[in-house]
Amino acid sequence: MMTFAFYLFAISACVAGFMVVIGRNPVHSVLWLILAFLSAAGLFVLQGAEFVAMLLIVVYVGAVAVLFLFVVMMLDIDFAALKGELARYLPLGLLIGVVLLAQLAIALSGWTPSGAAEGLRAAPVLEGVQNTRGLGGVLYDRYALVFQLAGLVLLVAMIGAIVLTMRHRRDIKRQNVLEQMWRDPAKQLELKDVKPGQGL
Repeated sequence: MMTFAFYLFAISACVAGFMVVIGRNPVHSVLWLILAFLSAAGLFVLQGAEFVAMLLIVVYVGAVAVLFLFVVMMLDIDFAALKGELARYLPLGLLIGVVLLAQLAIALSGWTPSGAAEGLRAAPVLEGVQNTRGLGGVLYDRYALVFQLAGLVLLVAMIGAIVLTMRHRRDIKRQNVLEQMWRDPAKQLELKDVKPGQGL
């Protein structure tokens, strides 16, 4: 049963990742990405990392993938123009892909597994320590600085995404607070001497 579940999640993750890349509709690509995240979470559960699996579902599926979905659906993106740019740079992309595949083949052809690699695959498990508590101890004790730097990188990425997608519309009126504060009442107000029985 474990072997069947492993192959099921692995094939599902590979197929979903492939469909994310070749999907024509970006909304469908985001949905395939959610399936890939769920399949990866299933693989983590099979490896005994329940906390990482739940974190993957809550953070990536519940927040990041849904955010991608809303951004894709709400932004007015001209996909026809994007496809035109893709066809323009397709030969360069194919050349880069061939070079990367050649480098990967060269690296794998000269790779030999180490004899000590089998013992290093499994992390040491302390008796009486739960998975979540052990992971928290590693993150917030041994690698606290690296964890904070990773959060800083995510903050910079979020600010960069906001700056890149922010659009200033010229067809709407905007409030200029400083201009309103600097207005001189003596120049802006004008008193009219209206005589009785005479309108404005």
